[in-house]
Amino acid sequence: MSNLKVLLYICINVMYNINHLHMLITQSAGKFLKRKNSINLGGNLIHFSEPVVMGIVNVTPDSFYDGGKLTDTDTLLRQVDKMIGEGAVFIDVGAMSTRPGAAMISTKTELERLLPAVHAIRKRFPDIPVSVDTFRSWVAVRVIEEIGPVLVNDISGGTLDSKMFETIGKMNVPYILTHIKGTPQNMHEDPQYNDVVREVSFWLSERVKQLTKFGVKDVIIDPGFGFGKNINHNYDLLNRLDSFKVFQLPVMAGVSRKSLIWKLLGIMPEEALNGTTALNMLALLGGADILRVHDVKEAVEAIKIFKALKSTVN
Repeated sequence: MSNLKVLLYICINVMYNINHLHMLITQSAGKFLKRKNSINLGGNLIHFSEPVVMGIVNVTPDSFYDGGKLTDTDTLLRQVDKMIGEGAVFIDVGAMSTRPGAAMISTKTELERLLPAVHAIRKRFPDIPVSVDTFRSWVAVRVIEEIGPVLVNDISGGTLDSKMFETIGKMNVPYILTHIKGTPQNMHEDPQYNDVVREVSFWLSERVKQLTKFGVKDVIIDPGFGFGKNINHNYDLLNRLDSFKVFQLPVMAGVSRKSLIWKLLGIMPEEALNGTTALNMLALLGGADILRVHDVKEAVEAIKIFKALKSTVN
């Protein structure tokens, strides 16, 4: 066989495998899901006819940006009140840092931080939808039993707790499915992909099928910016964010003040608001339904500009 024929044979096989993988992902999404423009949280429908903002509240001493700032209840509630006033539709509460290299804490410690915070928020702001940032099914159960239905924002996509998907199905609450490669302790150690978008999509497809088998009805997709990706991987995901529309599910983008901004620009997280706003706009153009951010006002403004831009399209 001539070199030209060999090259042609290789190209045809490569294209077949790429198309076959895309077909599998598309078939999976089409088989298990229809386009979701809303989620059901305890009988209340939350619609995504236009993008919305999720405000980040960390009751941790060691989160990469706001660690230690919201450790007392009064400060916490003032921050939540500010976020709601600026237009946040969700408040996402986390009690354990998942920044690269963060130390693991016990379930007991996580609950000791988390439960007082969510109780205080629910009491002061009973109508605001709460999201709980945890990868532990038992933590999710305790919160739901004590304050009622919440979204569960699991940065591990069910990989760090084998009971998570089953628990979400039984508790009948929305679930944010985030892609991760590795764990928070090692995910930053030279992650490798041949094609990050295709591999993340395939991974999410498999996890969505598992969630469906456990009866989970409301899933939000998060490609996991920063969770086991280097700077190039993150920008590739952002550049092709519209690829995740194949799942016909709401998409969340969480780039707020992350290292893909401040490492690239040679600054600190405290200086990364401008970069965050730029990437939020790119995420909106790529089809993001939810922006998960530390700075609500600026994200809401980005959405207003995005809506004005889209309104001019015939």
